[in-house]
Amino acid sequence: MGTRVHYPEEIKWKVIELKQKGVNNHTIMDQLGINNISQTHPVGKQYTYGKGPDGLSEVEELRRRNKQLETQLEILKKYQEIERRWSRR
Repeated sequence: MGTRVHYPEEIKWKVIELKQKGVNNHTIMDQLGINNISQTHPVGKQYTYGKGPDGLSEVEELRRRNKQLETQLEILKKYQEIERRWSRR
């Protein structure tokens, strides 16, 4: 993994100025020599926002669903306990 690139303040202000003029990101990056390494080297875990990664086996899918149902059950139990405490008052 590479090191972070820190751009001078003048470059940052120039980017803001160009964005306010409506210049698109690719043009700004080309003009100012800004590289977007994150597109070629994704950092961290990549999520699919609830859809799960493609190619899950049936067993993995069932485990994921089981975990989801267990979590829902825990929440329901906590809610019922809170409701019992309130009804005793």
